[in-house]
Amino acid sequence: MAQADRADRADRADTADTADTADRADTADAADAAETGQGGAGRRDTGTGHQDTGPGTWRADIRRVIRIGARPGPWKRGPVLAALALLLGLLMLLHAQIPNRIGNLGSLVETFLPWFGLFVPVLLAGALWRRSASAVAALLLPVTVWLNLFGGLLGDKSHPGGDLTVVSHNVGADNSDPAGTARDLAASGADVLALEELTQQARGTYEKGLAKAYPYHAVLGTVGLWSKLPLSDTRPVDIKQDVGPLGDTKPAEVKLAYNRALRTTVATDQGPLAVYVAHLGSARVNPREGFRTDSRDRNAQALGEAVAAERNERVVLLGDLNGTMDDRAFAGLTSQLRSAQSAAGDGFGFTWPESFPVARIDQILVRGVEPESSWVLPGTGSDHLPVAAGISW
Repeated sequence: MAQADRADRADRADTADTADTADRADTADAADAAETGQGGAGRRDTGTGHQDTGPGTWRADIRRVIRIGARPGPWKRGPVLAALALLLGLLMLLHAQIPNRIGNLGSLVETFLPWFGLFVPVLLAGALWRRSASAVAALLLPVTVWLNLFGGLLGDKSHPGGDLTVVSHNVGADNSDPAGTARDLAASGADVLALEELTQQARGTYEKGLAKAYPYHAVLGTVGLWSKLPLSDTRPVDIKQDVGPLGDTKPAEVKLAYNRALRTTVATDQGPLAVYVAHLGSARVNPREGFRTDSRDRNAQALGEAVAAERNERVVLLGDLNGTMDDRAFAGLTSQLRSAQSAAGDGFGFTWPESFPVARIDQILVRGVEPESSWVLPGTGSDHLPVAAGISW
């Protein structure tokens, strides 16, 4: 019996050893399978120089192919950027269709229309970062539209010479150094000099400072013209500053005190030249009411009617119009007159505000004469920059 028990115990030990060996083999096989599934490292050398590819390797390869196929291609990446690029292009292309019914939104967009081009490099940077071919392609629309609208302003179109040099400047009611401004303007070499926003306090200073260079001048209200050539037929221009019953009751002398537009004739060697000087109503951005331009738009329409009634074929309009020529509100003027800056300038010619100009609201517009050059003069202490142009016949 004892011998039988010892034999039985030996058999059980052998069985346990066998089972343990089998478990370790199974564990090794599982580890190999896991390695094969993770990185395809389960390819084992068969001893014949070839690698054995197990089922785990095939599964890993299939998953890798699926992941690569699921990645969006360059034409599918950046759909939001592509949409924004198309919207930017359509906004600039169809700016004239933006309604003015809500806060004069259309005029506001047109006032700063050139600056919308700054969104192009921003969107381009995003498209390159996302490696989006569709967004890059979509940017062709705003680039093409912007260049069509403003590409002509990028080069210098000026020509030497000119029969007459004209300058216009809003000298600023808050100008702390009108005497210095007068000296700077006299040194500009202008033959005809228009000033806007003259105050009663500063008027004498300008008359004294400009008297030597300009023997002829006319001031009506807050606008004036100084000239090296004789002036005649000077009169105020009604640009509808006062409307309604209250305006109709004001005496002429009261209205003249704050008159903002005049018309005169300059006697040149080539014949008479009709010159208009105007300072249109201000434009204001108000969070509640939007872009307020009621008085300016009314003034612009009235000024356009006055120019249309002008019998002289040669006309120059100088002034602070408080708006850019892209603004639809000036269609009555731009349909009759050309911008000297657009025809013969170099760049956009921004004039306001003086510290960091973002818009050209001071204009020189002509009819019947040829603009040869147009430029912006250095600051004088006003919040506007002076503008100048050379014209010829």
